[in-house]
Amino acid sequence: MISSALRQKKQLTRVCSSLQLMNVRHQTEGTTRKIPLSYDPVVAEEHIPTEGEWAGCSRRFMDPLRIAARGRDVVTNPLYNKGTAFKNGEKDRLGLRGLLPPRILNIHVQKERFLGAIRAEESNIRKYLMLEDLHDRNETLYHRVLVDHIEEMAPLIYTPTVGQACMEFAARFRRPRGMYFCEEDRGQFAAMLHNWPYDDVRVIVVTDGSRILGLGDLGSNGMGIPIGKLSLYCAAGGIAPHRVLPVVLDVGTNNEELLNDKFYLGVPERRLEGKAYYQFVEEFMQAVKHRYPRALIQFEDFSSDKAQTLLNKYRDTHLCFNDDIQGTGSTTLAGVLGAIRAKGQDVKTLGDERIVIAGAGSAGIGVAQVLMQAMIEQGRTEEEAKSAFYIVDQHGLLGAERMDELAPEQKEFARGTDGGLSLIDVVKQIKPTILLGMTTVGGLFNEEIIKEMASNCERPIIFPLSNPTKNAECTAEQAFEWTDGKCIFASGSPFDAVTMNDGRVFHPTQCNNMYVFPGIGLGATVAGAQTVTDKMLYIAAETLANFVSDEELAQGKVFPHIEKIREVSHQVAVAVAKEALREGHATALTSKDKEDLELFVANKMYYPEYVPLVEKR
Repeated sequence: MISSALRQKKQLTRVCSSLQLMNVRHQTEGTTRKIPLSYDPVVAEEHIPTEGEWAGCSRRFMDPLRIAARGRDVVTNPLYNKGTAFKNGEKDRLGLRGLLPPRILNIHVQKERFLGAIRAEESNIRKYLMLEDLHDRNETLYHRVLVDHIEEMAPLIYTPTVGQACMEFAARFRRPRGMYFCEEDRGQFAAMLHNWPYDDVRVIVVTDGSRILGLGDLGSNGMGIPIGKLSLYCAAGGIAPHRVLPVVLDVGTNNEELLNDKFYLGVPERRLEGKAYYQFVEEFMQAVKHRYPRALIQFEDFSSDKAQTLLNKYRDTHLCFNDDIQGTGSTTLAGVLGAIRAKGQDVKTLGDERIVIAGAGSAGIGVAQVLMQAMIEQGRTEEEAKSAFYIVDQHGLLGAERMDELAPEQKEFARGTDGGLSLIDVVKQIKPTILLGMTTVGGLFNEEIIKEMASNCERPIIFPLSNPTKNAECTAEQAFEWTDGKCIFASGSPFDAVTMNDGRVFHPTQCNNMYVFPGIGLGATVAGAQTVTDKMLYIAAETLANFVSDEELAQGKVFPHIEKIREVSHQVAVAVAKEALREGHATALTSKDKEDLELFVANKMYYPEYVPLVEKR
């Protein structure tokens, strides 16, 4: 657990533009500034004006950002635009006099105005569009809204709302964001990457749109996923907006509705398959390594038949990881370890659990792999670890009689006996202590299954992890009702608190990958790691699990409150950087950086606030 001294130190690093004690390194378009962590009474007692153009703003030193823009080019660039917050001196320097209304409203007032507007809207998809419009106008204000109100905004920019946003992506298309690569561009990928205007990209989230959440093949409409993930990287992980790049590999679509949609914006042809597909991806990976050799590539929502193959091919040669396989696995592991703690057991008893996983796709197998590696880390043999798993797909329990049709990673978990047993029969026979759902089949965990599990287990651990909400294997209310409040519950999509008939209140937590992937990305990139290793994923999960307080566990929560997400990301990043050091491939860390990795990582985290702008001449 994090010590009180460390919590106090972390408290000192939390920032807003009127805070007295700060530890921020602002990263914007190639510029940085540092404010020391130590207590400075001059800064602490700084008078913040309440009137005039500086009302609510600090006058502490800020390193000006030099930009190659002037006049309307400034206010139409979302990275530079401050809207109504430009000071008069800045207006004169940048040729903005007369181009903006005369009254100056700072970022606090701007945020208040935006929150009033978005909270007046009832439709979540309309709220999503309002946020994206802000994203396209003013990235600093957009990310400030996310940072300060992450609990409210995360479900709008990502699950569950992003699913609908992707389905309607072409119909609602407004402004391009990110990059698209298609077969017609083959041979030019490396040159195309130079069209991206920023030279220091650190994180790329890429999808081919083949398996968007539980919605299937959405083709280029899947761009909403990389955009949403990278918004979380910036807000939760402190990666600066100019250092992220969303990408769609448009290899076509097999979705008949999209192929016949005259408004669809992607390639209206069937998907590339076989050798042509893998050659396409290979050119992209080599192009990224050439243009952005320090960038982390996060694979997102690739179909199960491609995801593991791509991960196996590139994980040892590129700085990359698959969020659906490894991110989901690491997050789920953290939740399971937290649930074991909530039962009053040592987390090293993980190998004693009987784990049933519904879903044998990339997510289900990925979770099994990460949990198995954790057991091995705790001292179990590989065979002992494998014996804890029972994986069920639409044809029943994975068994030896289906070896010819299973993928290599599925064969690893095939049982020698009882192959083909239905989910309810597996629950009756195995008497699992943990039930995980990654099927995208809404309602799969019915009353019979849940009650059967609860009859043989004092504190059943039930995680329906499918997204969006309608695809969840059961709801929080159902799980608590059918187990009489005995279960330990976490889900892929958010659920409200559940009040039982006897007045007991349970607080379900969301098993959301945003608890780990921003920290993994931050830690790997600032350390200059060459690869993302299995041990890094285990360390990330362990760090997240240890962040959950005893008070939260007592409330039935197995993940920390979402408002702590930047603190979580910081701690995960530090742990990942330390592991990169231990493994000998932290190429970007100097001797001075290693002296205080916590401070070093904190100094690298972007915080959205306005900095002075100066025209580059």
